[in-house]
Formats: sequence, C-alpha cells, structure tokens
Amino acid sequence: MQYGLIGEHLGHSYSVPIHRLISGEDYELREIAPADLGTFMIRKEFRAINVTIPYKQDVIPYLDEISDTAREIGAVNTIVNRDGCLYGTNTDAAGLQALIARVCPDIRGRKTLVLGTGGTSKTAVYTAKVMGAEPVIRVSRSAREDAVTYEEALRDHRDAEILINTTPCGMFPAAEDMPVDITGFPELRGVVDVIYNPLRTKLVLAAMRRGIPAEGGLYMLVAQAVRAAEVFRGIRYEEGLTEKIYRRMARDKENIVLTGMPGSGKSAVSSILGARTGREVIDTDRMIVEKAGMEITEIFRRYGEKHFRDLESEVIREAAACAGVIISTGGGAVLREENVEALRRNGRLVWLDRKPEDLVPTDDRPLADSREKMAALYAAREPIYRATADERIAVTGSAEDTADETESRWNA
Repeated sequence: MQYGLIGEHLGHSYSVPIHRLISGEDYELREIAPADLGTFMIRKEFRAINVTIPYKQDVIPYLDEISDTAREIGAVNTIVNRDGCLYGTNTDAAGLQALIARVCPDIRGRKTLVLGTGGTSKTAVYTAKVMGAEPVIRVSRSAREDAVTYEEALRDHRDAEILINTTPCGMFPAAEDMPVDITGFPELRGVVDVIYNPLRTKLVLAAMRRGIPAEGGLYMLVAQAVRAAEVFRGIRYEEGLTEKIYRRMARDKENIVLTGMPGSGKSAVSSILGARTGREVIDTDRMIVEKAGMEITEIFRRYGEKHFRDLESEVIREAAACAGVIISTGGGAVLREENVEALRRNGRLVWLDRKPEDLVPTDDRPLADSREKMAALYAAREPIYRATADERIAVTGSAEDTADETESRWNA
C-alpha cells in the first residue's frame, strides 16, 4: 500500500473519493483486525497512512516520532514512513478547527460544551482551547472527574455559546437520536457536529430551525484529509482546495428530493435526471406499493389515509438514509414534519410547482381524481410546499425543461 486508511470497520468511509480529488493518486482502505495491527505496523509496508477508530491511540507505541499536537491530544491519525522511521501526527485538530471557524469564526472567550468523552472529544477540547474558547467543559453521560453530566450541563451551563458533539449519537443508522435538547441553551451561537453521515444530524437540523449556525462533520473530514495529504507529501496545496473538494463531495453525497403536487412531473423529471447523472432514482410511492403489495387506491379504500401516511413515513425514512440519489416523493410527503426532517438529513428539497389549472387529475390518485379536488388540494398544500422547499422551480414547459432547470440550480 502506498497511501491509505486503516481501521477496523471502514464500510462508510468517504476517504477514497476525497483523497483522489486531492492528489489523483490511489488511496486504499485497509480493514485490520485488532490482533493484526501489530504485524501491520512492524512491517511498515506503506508510504503514508491515515488511522481511524479504534487505532488512533494503539498505533502510538510503534512510532519513532510524534508531533506535539498528537502528543497533547493523545491520538494519531496520520503516519508517514520516512525511510523506515514512522512519524505520527494529528490532522483531525486542523480539520475541526476549520469546521468551527466556518460555523462560528470567533469563539474566543465563549463558553463551549464538548459532548462526549471519547477520543474525538480530546481533539475537540484541545482545538477549542487553541482557538481561545473559555471555559471548555466536557459533558458525559456518567459522572467523571473531568466532565459534567448532561443534567448538570442543563442546570449549570445554560449560558453555553458553542456546542460541539463528538458522540456517535445521531449517526446512521440511529439518525433519530439527538445527544441533547438545545432549547436548554438559549445563548447558543454555534453548533458543530463531527458526524458526517447523515450530512445534517437531528442536532444540526434543530439548531438550523432556530437560526443558529450549525454544520455536520463533512467539512472537517475534508479539511483534515487535505492537511494529511500535505503531511504525506511534504507540500502545501493551494488556498481554497478544502472548500472546492467539500463542495464537490457535498453535491455528490446530497440527495435531490423532488416534492410537489400529484401530476407536477416528479416521476418524469427524476427519470431524466437519473439517466443524465447516473444517480439511482427512488420513487417513494412505488416503494409503498411494493411494501403493501397493492396499489395506492386500494390502500386508501381498505385502510384509509392514515395507514397510507404511516407507510409513507416508513419508506421515506428508508429512502432518506441513502446518499447521492434522486428521491421522487408522493404529493403528501411533506405534510408530516418527521418526513421533511428525514429527507433534509441528506437531501435538498426541490419543489416542482405546476399551476393547479395545468395539473391533470387521474383515477389512481384518490385525493386528486377530479379538477375540484386538485384545486382544493393545491390551495391547502401550497404554503407547505413553499415552507419546506430549499428550491422552487416553476413548471411551465416539458419535463426536459424542468430537468434542465433543476440540474442548473443543483450545479450552481
């Protein structure tokens, strides 16, 4: 192996595409069992590697030299083989510093809570202190000498201004979880979550709804990778490379979610976009039919609308967990807040807005099988579509025209 990443489980890693965008060189993922780590490190059959969970501390005894940053944090994520001598450092701190600066440019003197007491929390405490945060308080589920409990944080530190989540709470597949209720911290000025799968955790979305700057961990992942690649090769990359690669990764991983009235063209537009981009197309109405084993009209006739909506929420949770796909939703998908939140975790919602007089009622749409029903439905749902949309595209031409506009907005 020339360059790569070692860890125990790497199935969800984004490191290969990120490093290929940085250098264009091959970058491998190498899963290593704990019992085999020693052999791998002693053989030193690599030029440079990154290290992830659970080996960031375990690799230290095999190193000949370690940076001050890595020594202070107590964790190494980047190792370079210099003619048989292994040098280790920590670029996670640089990545997190870039993410914090993006969310809240100046945290000097601001009370900062670091959620979690694992290895990443040490990086967060170190980084927040380096950036001037004061005080920096760790928060743990259980009482510890150097950390307060969540109950104590809500009681004694309601004036916290910065929140950094380093716990896995909210990470796929437990995306419904949230480490803390941020309404307990009314002075918050910024929320940082190191989780990048999903792109926006429940914690990040809760902060964004309240107008608090917040972001997930993808930017940190890219920034630390750029710094690691510089350490690998002993060079400096051009200013702005992190931002450039982050935008590319975010666009590639984010789902295109089409919303809008029945008959607005979601299915046709998603098919066209899928063919053009190579992205998988997921149709949530089709998923419901497959899961129920019957057509939607039959579900409504036998079990009523609530049963249908429950099925819809179930399939939306499944679809929303995907990354880099196109999701064509049913007309009522955005009626439930839980659906909108699930879709937002990895997606951008694009509302295809076709005028009600141009919508064609059909018999297979129980709530829109006449012009009168269609017009009433549009009047009731238009404010919801508008409020939940990240992008609104007026549908005035062909499906090709709408796909052109959608693609143009996406790539802007």
